Formats: sequence, structure tokens, C-alpha cells
Amino acid sequence: MVDSSRKADALAALETVPLFSSLTKRQLNSIASTAAERTYKAGETIVKQGDKGIGFYLLLDGNADVLKSGQKVGAVHQGQFFGEMALLEEQPRTAEVRASALCHCLVLSRWEFWGAVGKDPEVLRALLTETVRRLRAPGPGLSE
Repeated sequence: MVDSSRKADALAALETVPLFSSLTKRQLNSIASTAAERTYKAGETIVKQGDKGIGFYLLLDGNADVLKSGQKVGAVHQGQFFGEMALLEEQPRTAEVRASALCHCLVLSRWEFWGAVGKDPEVLRALLTETVRRLRAPGPGLSE
């Protein structure tokens, strides 16, 4: 779980995630209460390509490289996130994400996330509405 001194930071960070942008403070607080904070050293793999996607990661600090078949195809920086599709569906990861510097991540596991939001129809409606909006929008949709 997120340390109480960092809970405000976690809430502020979650507010920046488009999937959660329409949620109320109470709803975000419910989601944040299920989050864990993880630290990864430079060179450490955060998620491995081909592994089942079981969670969402938001970089609170640090930078990470995105690799497909061992080749760098992108990067993730402080305030950015990946794995949001893993909250909706447990499928193999399409890329590896490896810390290129010390990273502190907010991690939402799929099962804890749904345990927190599954009982609140308003949260479910907001998440579905945002998912559909993003899928209809031109350009990149949801990732991973």
C-alpha cells in the first residue's frame, strides 16, 4: 500500500491519467487505497514482454525504456504510465519495460482494482465512458 505521507502524491498522479480523469476525489481515493508503491533500480525489468499483464504502472519518479524483442522502441518518463489495458483484460504484455534510472512506480493490480471499483456503478460507468471515448478518438487509443 501507499505510505500515508505519499497518498496525496498518489492521488494527484492518478488524476493525470486519462482513464481516471472523470472520477471524483472519493472514487480516486478508493482506487489509490488499493495501490502499491514499487521501486526499481536502473537496469531492472518492470514488466516482461509476453508475461500476463496483471497491472497498471504510473511512474512517480524516474525513467524507463520500452523494448520489443530486445530493441528500444520508446521510453516512459515521470508522470507517464503503461499497462492500463491490463486493468481491463489479462493478456500477454506487448513489450518489456526496463528502468533506465531509479524508478518509483504506483502499481494497481487488476484484482485489487476491480475489488475496489466493482461495487461502485458510477466508477464503472466513468471508466467505460472514458475507454469508449479514447477508442473512438483519432490517433493512438489505449496502450498495452
